[in-house]
Amino acid sequence: MKVLSLVVEGLERAREDGLVPWVFQQDADIICLQDTQCSEYSLTSNDFFPSEYHAYFADNYDDHRTNGVALYCREMPKAIMFGLGFMDYDPLGLYIQADYPELSVGSILVPSIQSKDDPSRKMHFLNQLGGHLQKVRNKKREFILCGGWELAWQPRDAEESGNRLDIPGFSSEERDWLGSLYRAGYTDAFRQVDHEDDDFTWWPEGDDKPGLRTDTQIISDGLAERVTAAYVEGEEAFSSHAPVIIEYDLNL
Repeated sequence: MKVLSLVVEGLERAREDGLVPWVFQQDADIICLQDTQCSEYSLTSNDFFPSEYHAYFADNYDDHRTNGVALYCREMPKAIMFGLGFMDYDPLGLYIQADYPELSVGSILVPSIQSKDDPSRKMHFLNQLGGHLQKVRNKKREFILCGGWELAWQPRDAEESGNRLDIPGFSSEERDWLGSLYRAGYTDAFRQVDHEDDDFTWWPEGDDKPGLRTDTQIISDGLAERVTAAYVEGEEAFSSHAPVIIEYDLNL
């Protein structure tokens, strides 16, 4: 099974850069998109709805041009879950999940500390998310959570990390949260098979500035040995983020 994830920074805008034909040519079983900045009903082109995929969107209730996440599933899920049950965040279009008999795949957009909103909102969301992820570990299913996490755990995940203290997602509080998650039943799927120090996925200050590896697929530990390949697509540029593709020894 192949899962592709990408923060598109506007699905319609990314289409103008060639995303739509490219992403559907990758032969992914599930495509997780974040920061789509659209709703299903605002997309007027059939290009966004290929016949070989079932498309699902979660948008911001008040303004579909803000946030938004989407899933494209080759095999129809048993159920789709919109939101996480967080009253303050579900209306913002931050999470959508496809449920299969023994596996759930989520597309998640963590609130950005770079936005004009209260910076504490990000940690408030993450703390609620941490509690939720511990509860669902009791379920008899595995999880793949694809997202623009805006979190970097180790120094090797942030270029020039030794020279800066203002790297997005690299504060001690954010790193502690992510480390706690990895110690409590979850795993960075990318690091299961790729241990290089120069794989970055986000260039918040432009592609000529230092990069970060903040985009990944976080999986429940039961899937750790099922990761067979992982790579960052560095040849194509559709936003300030790079696509992350993980392959699993799994059947839906």
